[in-house]
Amino acid sequence: MIEIERKFLVKDNSFKSAAFNQNRIAQGYLNSDPERTVRIRIKGNQGYITIKGISNETGMSRFEWEKEIPFDEAKSLLLLCEKGVIDKTRFEVKIGNHTYEVDEFYGENKGLIIAEIELQSETETFEKPHWLGQEVTNDKLYYNSNLSMNPYTKWQ
Repeated sequence: MIEIERKFLVKDNSFKSAAFNQNRIAQGYLNSDPERTVRIRIKGNQGYITIKGISNETGMSRFEWEKEIPFDEAKSLLLLCEKGVIDKTRFEVKIGNHTYEVDEFYGENKGLIIAEIELQSETETFEKPHWLGQEVTNDKLYYNSNLSMNPYTKWQ
């Protein structure tokens, strides 16, 4: 139940032509405390509840527990979430032995595109496509829970 992932900014939209899947996602936070975030997500026609623990010092690893829940329940729970429900499209792009999840944000986070890759260990090697930009793994500004409260378009 430990998630190991790295996050990167994305330089351009060329990843879209390589995507084998995409889904619109709405997600909100019942609790955005970094020590125990509780997220509600609607991805396509499915609902999920996810609990994440605090990240380790590298920002790569943290506890994650997720369960699928009925769509109608997720929709109702989104109404209880803290201000700032996130709207994004997730593109899945296979590069080598890994799948990048590339999120293109809308609304108050429009203009932001982040790629995430899940790994088996913090030292695992992986291919970096040309569209991958600066690593932001340990930058809390780019955590979705922060983007819901402190949106990208307000950073200027």
